[in-house]
Amino acid sequence: MIIGVAGPYSAPTAEERQANLDAMNKAAAQLLEMGHIPIIGMNAALPVVDKATVPDRYKAIMEISMAVIDKCEAILLIAESPGANRERDHVAAKGLPVYYRLEDVPNPNN
Repeated sequence: MIIGVAGPYSAPTAEERQANLDAMNKAAAQLLEMGHIPIIGMNAALPVVDKATVPDRYKAIMEISMAVIDKCEAILLIAESPGANRERDHVAAKGLPVYYRLEDVPNPNN
């Protein structure tokens, strides 16, 4: 299953932002080990937005993240934030599964 991983990214310091991204990537790695295809909208958005000159960085990040999450079959929300909640709500509105813990994600290998 293609599962988006969402959680907070924004934080006051670069170290905190990196820790938030690392937490999403750790969860994604665990999903991959379970046999799923994990994707993170921030991983798609950040390298592009970092190289672009755009008037609203947050808006551009969210547009890319939402486009990525739209292709998912489920989402794992590791923690809430305005952007992560927006991704969760989008997936839920499509009637797709929303998971809040890795333990709740079905393991296709079992």
